[in-house]
Amino acid sequence: MLHFLPRPFIGAISLLLYIVNTLFWFVPIMLLAILKLPPVTRWQSWMTYLLDACAVSWISVNNFTARLFTRIRWHVAGLEKLSRKDWYLVLANHQSWADILVLQKVFNRQIPFIKFFLKKELLYVPIIGLCWWALDFPFMKRYSKAFLQRNPHLQGKDIETTRKACRKFRFKPAAIMNFVEGTRLTPAKHAMQQSPYQNLLKPKAGGAAFVLGAMGEQLHKILDVTIHYPQGIPSFWDYISGKVRDITVQINVLPITPELVGDYNDVHYRERFQQWINQLWQQKDQQLTALKNGVKP
Repeated sequence: MLHFLPRPFIGAISLLLYIVNTLFWFVPIMLLAILKLPPVTRWQSWMTYLLDACAVSWISVNNFTARLFTRIRWHVAGLEKLSRKDWYLVLANHQSWADILVLQKVFNRQIPFIKFFLKKELLYVPIIGLCWWALDFPFMKRYSKAFLQRNPHLQGKDIETTRKACRKFRFKPAAIMNFVEGTRLTPAKHAMQQSPYQNLLKPKAGGAAFVLGAMGEQLHKILDVTIHYPQGIPSFWDYISGKVRDITVQINVLPITPELVGDYNDVHYRERFQQWINQLWQQKDQQLTALKNGVKP
């Protein structure tokens, strides 16, 4: 509605509104998190529903801000088969910080509130780190192969940490998000990896496999999400300042077969899962190439 205003003004006002909205919801979220501390399962479940309701409202206000100041034409396919009563593992390509806002916009009130696996260090981000903790975002501490070789007693500790984090999702539908590439796509990263894909970085299978290993019996489906920006990959500022005109999001619902659930420390399972994720990424790369060439979904 107000997209005719100068872009620097739109970006500044939008950013201010995002910050004010975050600070507003920070207060009830922290109060509910404190009330949730007593170790009574039913009580904690109720508090979790209220916390997620706050998060959904926070996203809804952010989405209203985007509609108010920007004029994005959304091309979304695959929402019709989704439910807020299912447990999902969401896998998506990662190109920009705007991807998070895109996913929140597309899936808000369509599936359970999306929760991202985060590095443990992000817990200390001011304000938002506490919100992530209060909303039960799972924090992970991953160990490199070299570190485990020096500290063999920590072998398997990462998957146990994942299982512990995922126990919180037993009593309420959840959507767990994983950016399989592990980082945002840039030409420099693409060249450094010598990625075999034209539009993607190499997928890292471990994170998704760990979630399936920890929650395989709870998760119902995998959402394979492909995000495409026809005018080129935008920055976060491009998104909130109204520069982005079109966004395409394609959602493919995949079953979680028994072959996809296992122990990632098992060599045979690891090879099988890596092959599956590589095939998925090959299909996604072809999909992105077709979208770049103007082929409609």
